[in-house]
Amino acid sequence: GVTRLLLTRIPFFKEIIVSSFSCDSCSWSNTEIQSAGRIQEQGVCYTLAVTSRQDMNREVVKTDCATARIPELDFEIPAFTQKGVLTTIEGIIDRAVAGLEQDQPVRRATDEEVAKKIDEFIVKLRQLKEVNSPFTFIIDDPSGNSFVENPHAPRRDDALVVTHYRRTPQQAAMLGLEGEEVDAKPPDAAEDLRDEVLQFNTNCPECNAPANTNMKLVQIPHFKEVIIMATNCDSCGHRTNEVKSGGAIEPQGTRITLRITDPSDMTRDILKSETCSVEIPELEFELGMGALGGKFTTLEGLLKDIRDLVERNPFTLGDSSTPSRTGKLQEFIGKLQEVNGKTKAHFIMDDPAGNSYLQNVYAPEEDPELRVERYERTFEQNEDLGLNDMKTEGYEPEGTSGR
Repeated sequence: GVTRLLLTRIPFFKEIIVSSFSCDSCSWSNTEIQSAGRIQEQGVCYTLAVTSRQDMNREVVKTDCATARIPELDFEIPAFTQKGVLTTIEGIIDRAVAGLEQDQPVRRATDEEVAKKIDEFIVKLRQLKEVNSPFTFIIDDPSGNSFVENPHAPRRDDALVVTHYRRTPQQAAMLGLEGEEVDAKPPDAAEDLRDEVLQFNTNCPECNAPANTNMKLVQIPHFKEVIIMATNCDSCGHRTNEVKSGGAIEPQGTRITLRITDPSDMTRDILKSETCSVEIPELEFELGMGALGGKFTTLEGLLKDIRDLVERNPFTLGDSSTPSRTGKLQEFIGKLQEVNGKTKAHFIMDDPAGNSYLQNVYAPEEDPELRVERYERTFEQNEDLGLNDMKTEGYEPEGTSGR
């Protein structure tokens, strides 16, 4: 056979390539269309209210990635099930009828009930061509290259609604554009940091051997972003982690009080900043700000770090220790080990910078065992944080104001 190609332009639309094939032996013929332009920036949806026989003669360009629907019959021609075509609305219905009738003889022999239902549906499709009652014809094309004729152009057609929309990622992938969509989207540095673990070279604080420190930006639910840094030394096996707040100093200080009543409280997440002090009134114990540095762990993990800090006290080891002092510390360590939920106690975190956090397991509801208080910082606390000498407005010299 012979295939003929024609490059033509549809008025008020765009250029297309029409291909026509015909066979002299069996007289079979076929026509297809392809868009001569690129895929459009947005997808398009044409919604036509068909009310007369004249509407059935409207020209339609339907690409192979377009979906055609008639909601009244719950009828749909999915994308990529037909080649692109330049036809009319009546022609699209005729193609659908021809496709359904193609395998009917086989269905009647194998499944008569299904064949009977399809025959009834074909009758409904043919009745649409008479336009005895209005119906809606919809073409949805994510490539933006389909078209329904407006016979009143350049004036507006009240029966035709044209809607342009932004493609979804799934539609872009269907068109093979996911690579272009990613490239077209401007990179978001903050998103990259959230998904990436940064690594930089440093020295081990114990043996001074070269080591790597990993850094990750983490969003704590119902709180804020923090930066977690972890160092592992391959030479001596030393491991350490530290937490820095990803935000500014809060306008008010925070005092968090947890009443430990159940062993499950030991699994609560804790963010202890460098400026946070810890207190356990029942043990007459207080850990000053700066001790242990910043930590993101659980309550059990923080109590273990406190116990290790006490056990490594140089004044309780070797010749410098005294029996009375060692005995008191051992007694304290025993009481600290008993704080595991079975022995009730209060755990208090006081952070003047407001950058510490203790997990509320009932979030977003209130926790009956957890109390969070906001307070105004004293002059001494602002002095410790370096806020009294910090000037954020009017700090420029007078001579530079006119520059």
